[in-house]
Amino acid sequence: MQYQEILALLSYAGDHGHAVRVTTDGAAEVIGVPTSVDDHVTAHEVYLRPSGADDTEIAISLGAIRSVQLL
Repeated sequence: MQYQEILALLSYAGDHGHAVRVTTDGAAEVIGVPTSVDDHVTAHEVYLRPSGADDTEIAISLGAIRSVQLL
């Protein structure tokens, strides 16, 4: 996936409360709802609330994301 497609899909999902499946360069998969996308050079990450863990939020570097899929 191209970088702009990844940003657009993460932003859309976050704005509408949809879950996504994020696959990283290391083949790890994370399923969750994006809470924020920060493409500024000093942050360059997405924050996700993983499915089933309402009190947890994780950050994933945008540069490490290979693909994003709406669920």
